[in-house]
Formats: sequence, structure tokens, C-alpha cells
Amino acid sequence: MPQKVRIALDAMGGDVGASVVIPGAAISLIRHPDTEFLLFGESALIEAQLAKCPAMKAVSRVVHTDVAVSMNDKPSQALRRGRKTSSMWLAIDAVRRGEADVAVSAGNTGALMAMARFCLRMLPGIDRPAIAAVWPTMRGDSVVLDLGATIGGDAHHLMALAVMGSAMASVLFDLERPTVGLLNIGVEEVKGGEEIREAAELLREMDLPQLEYIGFVEGDGIGKGAADVIVTEGFSGNIALKAAEGTARQISEYLRGAMARTWRSRIGYLFAKNAFKALRDKMDPSKSNGGVLLGLRGVVVKSHGGTDAEGFAYAVDVGYEMVRYDLLTKINQMLNRDGSALASAPTAQEAVS
Repeated sequence: MPQKVRIALDAMGGDVGASVVIPGAAISLIRHPDTEFLLFGESALIEAQLAKCPAMKAVSRVVHTDVAVSMNDKPSQALRRGRKTSSMWLAIDAVRRGEADVAVSAGNTGALMAMARFCLRMLPGIDRPAIAAVWPTMRGDSVVLDLGATIGGDAHHLMALAVMGSAMASVLFDLERPTVGLLNIGVEEVKGGEEIREAAELLREMDLPQLEYIGFVEGDGIGKGAADVIVTEGFSGNIALKAAEGTARQISEYLRGAMARTWRSRIGYLFAKNAFKALRDKMDPSKSNGGVLLGLRGVVVKSHGGTDAEGFAYAVDVGYEMVRYDLLTKINQMLNRDGSALASAPTAQEAVS
């Protein structure tokens, strides 16, 4: 385990770039002082932000590039224009070269996935990356994947997600055999598409030692914490994520409006202020920011593009924890243990981004 966690940052990624990335990393540095940063992007913009954060500046090295991947670029465009030159590529390549332990970017999701896959390559038995994130639930936290790295997935892909998600849950939650559920439109075995029913049958038959398959989970089961790991393909996973984030903001606005409606409600808010703050913090999507791109020969974390500095800090925290928990080794161990089983399943077809 490294004495220092070396984090490569795509300083130009996201809606506003360095003005969020640098302050966010500085917040994370307070929580994790054993961190060093490698910053890729336009040096003038980065240095201007570092001047406001002396502690961050002291543990950072800046690598200049004036090439940035646009939030609107298609993955193919990003690879053509930004390969070996963009801040996103250089951050990922630092992991490949061993100069960094993890790369974090708030940039274009499709471009990040394509570049990470092209630069780092996939682990044996894995066809394509998946975005996995920690999801707050009524009984604690769960790992949910895929949250939008790729669209669609056959039985082989869903099984790989189950194995990788279980590895992440085991290191984060200290579980020997995490429970795994497949997200579906019902819990009955006859429901859902052919791919998900085939994946369920294979998971039951294989009875993998590193996970406990519990069956199908409906959408409301995510928030209930029906399983330690919820598996779905990227299309439905991304919809579930955005719906949950939107609902959290909606409820927060409802509460704010209700508390300000009358003088009595304002007085009541004063008495219950701490309780409402705890609720707001629990429902704050930024505090669950940071999805891990699983399946790669390296650790890459995706932050929301429109997050603020506090939200980006949580994404940096996730990267730090994945290195400290040695996630990549755990996934490799699980894949090597059951790699022949994954290899024997039908290969997933590529999704078109």
C-alpha cells in the first residue's frame, strides 16, 4: 500500500473546469493529508486557483495542455482530437504509466469511458467498463452499477457487473459475501427481458462464493437497500440515478417552501433545525458524487460535470478510498477465482455511444 495516494486530476473537465476542480481537491486534501496531486490542464488557470490554496499548491505538480475534451464531444471525436494531448487523456495515462494511483475527471462521460478503455485496457473476462457508485439507502449504503458507462447488456455483462460490484461492496462495507440483486420490473422470475432472466439463472446455478444472489429487485428496492449490490445495465441505471437525484432536490424544495410558509412553521423549523439539516445532508446528491469505472486495469473516477467544489471533493474522496482499499487487487482476485466461469458465458456485444 503506497505511503501517499497520488491522484491525477483532469483540471479542465466538467462545466467550469479548474475553478471547481482545484478548490474541490483542496477540500479533499484536508480530509486526506496523505495525498499528492498531478494536475493536467491550462497551467495559467490552474496556477490562479492554486494561488488561493497554498496547502494544495504544496502537494501538486502541474502539467500544461491547452487541449480539453468538450462536454458535447462524442467518444469517437474525443479519441481523435484528444488522444495523448487532452487533459482527460493525460490524467488517465498517468495511471497507466504508474505516475498516479487513480484519475478523477468531471468531464464527458462517454469520452472518459472510451479513453480509459483505450488507454488502460480491460481486465480479463470483462468486455467493457461500468460506472459503480455508493447509493445511500434506508439501511445504510449499497453499490449500484452500471450507472451509464454503456448502453445495454447481455447475461455475460450482467454477471461481470455482479462480480465487480461485489468486490467493491466487500472492500467498502467489509462484507465477506455481499448480497446481489438484479434490477427488474418485478420480483417474479418470469418478468423482464431475456438477458436479465438468463443472468438470473446463471447466477443461481453458479452460486459464486464471493456473492449471494437474492433475486430480482424492483426500483423502490434501491432506496430500501434490498441488497448490498444492485446490478442493472447502463440505460436503466442512469435513468434511476437521475430520477433519484431529481426527487431528492424536489423534496428539499418542498421542505424549504413548507418551512417558510407561516410564522408557526418558521418557529417549528428553529426547533427542528438540526433534524432538517441531517435530512438535507442525507439527501444531498453531491455527497454521493463519484462513480468508479470498474473493469479497467487501473482506477478511474467520474464526477458529475455540474457539481460544485464540495461535490467534486467527494469524488476525489472516492478515488482516495479505492486506492487505500486496494479495489483493483480485490477485483482481480475475484475474477481469477471465477474467471473460467465468466469466460464460458456468451460475450456481450458492444454498445454504440
